[in-house]
Amino acid sequence: MTVTIKHIANIAGVSYSTVSKALNNSPLVKSETKNKILKIAKELGYEPNYAAQQLVSKQSKVIGLIWPTLERIAHSTLVSKINDEIVKNSYSMILSINSIPASLEMFKRFGVDGVIIFDEHNQKKLEYSSVPMVTYGVGKLTSVPVIDVNYQEALKIAVEYLYQLGHQKICYIGDFSPVDHRQLEKYYGFKEAMERYELEISNENLINTAGLSWYDGYSAAKKLLQTSYRPTAIIGSSYDLSAGIVRALREENYIIPKDVSVISYDNIPQMANMEIPLTSVGVSVDIIAHHIVKTLLAYMNDKDLDPQFLSLTPALIERNSCAQAGLRTNNI
Repeated sequence: MTVTIKHIANIAGVSYSTVSKALNNSPLVKSETKNKILKIAKELGYEPNYAAQQLVSKQSKVIGLIWPTLERIAHSTLVSKINDEIVKNSYSMILSINSIPASLEMFKRFGVDGVIIFDEHNQKKLEYSSVPMVTYGVGKLTSVPVIDVNYQEALKIAVEYLYQLGHQKICYIGDFSPVDHRQLEKYYGFKEAMERYELEISNENLINTAGLSWYDGYSAAKKLLQTSYRPTAIIGSSYDLSAGIVRALREENYIIPKDVSVISYDNIPQMANMEIPLTSVGVSVDIIAHHIVKTLLAYMNDKDLDPQFLSLTPALIERNSCAQAGLRTNNI
């Protein structure tokens, strides 16, 4: 026999509407009553009819997330934080790692209430859709709301911080691929800051990894250490790259930060748990996730809102990987 809210209401001695509110975690139901109803529902093996609920409410209470690149730690962490924010607001999340067009088509079939899109290479010009959408980090789009980070400012903060510590030979290791505007923004920010402080910029201290994996950072640092150029500080353009850089330096017996300072873009909790806790610059994943979900919910509630562009301000988090210049040991 299929258990319905009517069965639960009869046993609990409350109205059908009270059961419905309790099952939907409504604050209008007293905690004692809610717990009693939930206990009865669990004992009876009640399974909600989501299809019927959607027909009545015109809502699925589901948000779709398109995130094609989950290999890197920072992205996986942000996805988890976004899911936490979605759950806080009594929604569920469906994650797709398919292409943007394929994912949007699937989400339409599922009848999701809204969609969050991460398009790393800005390959898909999104047009107006009846389903509210928010993008993360695609600043060139104008037809949908955008949550972005001021990447240039982040790298300027990093260079300034190192300069104030007395560093003159600062190396930047990152992906300068023209198809990823996020990485290009960091590159431009680094160059502008170096020029501001009249610091040298050359092929020696601009290392293009052509990728953002741990191994890309590791191999780039290894190649750097085979040259005669010896920076006193290195900036890595992502958590994964910086983790590879740190490992390469330690394999070559460099002591961080005594021999070389290291600072990384990305502001995720894992920075503090690395073999050398990394000083980092960026926007906290908690803040990014909060603004992404908050903005999407606003557009889901009012589809007539004009698309907006929100650029989040990065901050520097000091840890143990940077020190005053001039502390290098004699054997390096």
